[in-house]
Amino acid sequence: MNKRKLINDPVYGFITIPFDIIFDLMEHPWFQRLRRIKQLALTHYVYPGALHTRFHHALGALHLTGQAIDVLRSKGTKISEEEAEAVSIAILLHDIGHGPFSHALEHTLVNIHHETLSLLFMERLNDEFNGKLELAIKIFKNEYHKKFLHQLVSGQLDMDRMDYLSRDSFFTGVSEGVIGYHRIIKMLAVKDNQLTVEEKGLYSIERFLTARKLMYWQVYLHKTTLVAEQMLIKALEVAKEKAKDGFRTSSESLNYFLVNDFTDADLAQKEQEIIEHYSALDDSDIVIALKNFAKDSDVLLSYLSKGLLFRKLFRIEISDKPFESDYVEQVRHKVASLINRDSIDVNDLILGGTESNTTYSTLKNEIKVLRKDGNVVQMSKLGVLNIPQEIITKYYLCYPKSKL
Repeated sequence: MNKRKLINDPVYGFITIPFDIIFDLMEHPWFQRLRRIKQLALTHYVYPGALHTRFHHALGALHLTGQAIDVLRSKGTKISEEEAEAVSIAILLHDIGHGPFSHALEHTLVNIHHETLSLLFMERLNDEFNGKLELAIKIFKNEYHKKFLHQLVSGQLDMDRMDYLSRDSFFTGVSEGVIGYHRIIKMLAVKDNQLTVEEKGLYSIERFLTARKLMYWQVYLHKTTLVAEQMLIKALEVAKEKAKDGFRTSSESLNYFLVNDFTDADLAQKEQEIIEHYSALDDSDIVIALKNFAKDSDVLLSYLSKGLLFRKLFRIEISDKPFESDYVEQVRHKVASLINRDSIDVNDLILGGTESNTTYSTLKNEIKVLRKDGNVVQMSKLGVLNIPQEIITKYYLCYPKSKL
């Protein structure tokens, strides 16, 4: 059977599956599950085209990794076929641990980071594939001596970011997110075992970082997406609380996470159970649950679920400073006037928090620039680009518009 298939991708055109094992991993039910997890969760409430999946993203990141390997080899970097296969596996599976609605529910259903779960999936797949993922896991964990291979998977210029910015801007139609990934990849080089970018590619990097900043505020942290995610998180929190009294959904695996609270410490004891139920969860479980929640006798759960199903979302206010306590109290009185039931606590209808982002972080894994004289310097030391490094924090307050 020919496993070197061609896949027609709307962003890059034809993608070739580079290794037989990649095809086999793609065929695995755990990877096929990514077809049922949207890359941008609830962002389609703002940008209707944002219905692409983690499956699309994984294939795109795989494709760009192949291009990067070709470029580095052309510049004299030694990358064996075994290493190329391993880094391809690592990037293909880097998001396999994402749960339903991606980041929105990462700390609601399962208090375990998706990268920890991705590693757990990879280790289980390694057992199934008779140890063929050993090197990929080393690269993923940054335990392989060729550090630049890990940096292709996870770093400030990794192929994960290259794809999600290109793909998300394509499907949302937000042109500010378009990046020159072709040129950036052509400018990559390896020096002293580190992934670098050639000095002549600096302005492409500046555009890349600026595009990422704009995508965060315009897409990933858009106020409508933010309020929808907060409503979803609250609905699941209410369902988890009700589960203590015997409340159940039609999904056995969703019930498993509603009833139990897990952390990293539980993985050693209950790894098989957690993997079995987690691998059965996708966006459809949550959507079906919301449809059932909408008919529940619990007024708060029903109200939140109907709002999500029919896009009747809370009002959201965003500020550069924390909201004054007096103002929050005014909001509380306003919300109280919308409630005509004693069973609902006003505080359950006021959702607040913060979101932060920075254009470029110098705290770790700085972008390394290969200068024309052969020296490597951290990008922040050059002082030639207009790239802000401060962390921008925004505060939000969400509450209902209509009566309950």
